[in-house]
Amino acid sequence: MKKLILLLAIIAFVSCKKETKSEENTTVSEQQDAPEITEKQSDGLTLLKGEFVYYDDAAVLQTHAEIYGVLLINKFEDLKNRAEKFKTKPTDMVQVEVRGKITNEKHENILWDNKIEIFEILNVSKPNPEGGEMITIGKD
Repeated sequence: MKKLILLLAIIAFVSCKKETKSEENTTVSEQQDAPEITEKQSDGLTLLKGEFVYYDDAAVLQTHAEIYGVLLINKFEDLKNRAEKFKTKPTDMVQVEVRGKITNEKHENILWDNKIEIFEILNVSKPNPEGGEMITIGKD
């Protein structure tokens, strides 16, 4: 009799566990069907967060791991104009969050190994004054 009860308990436990897994799989597949998630992930663009500066006809985006030369096309003008609102000096770096296409192709004016063409501007904010070192370009 004890063996029968134990066997029924094991069967009930295993069947409940299978139902839970199938419910989790349904939820995941429903999320994958959402058009925004699929569209953002499959568009070939990369999200970059870092400091942006435009000075003397040169634009640079510095992330925590890499420095990118910014191609002066697409959303560049919009990014430059939005960044100007937060700058006190022409050489100030501004915090940005952008999505773009990264390339390593040679360019006649941009000599950085990595370059980015910006397609979407997600956020532009003032620089962090407590962020560490302040780099100044030019004469004091």
